[in-house]
Amino acid sequence: MRTAPGEGDIAIGGATLAAEAAAAGLIDAYRARVYPVLVGGGIPFLPQRERRVGLQLVETRTSGSPVVHLRYRVARRAES
Repeated sequence: MRTAPGEGDIAIGGATLAAEAAAAGLIDAYRARVYPVLVGGGIPFLPQRERRVGLQLVETRTSGSPVVHLRYRVARRAES
């Protein structure tokens, strides 16, 4: 998909598929919504990985509600 012409967003649903795409380096950006509620336990947002992924904050947005929308770009090293 990266070599195809044009631009576009593809949403990946499901933790297992998202983890596979992230491990293959196919994710360019992450979008998250932060809801101001504290809960304990549950399933991790992302599975634990051996390598760290650097992110650059691109956008923050609020819409009159307490929810905060965040968009991060994956920081990639310059290829030589």
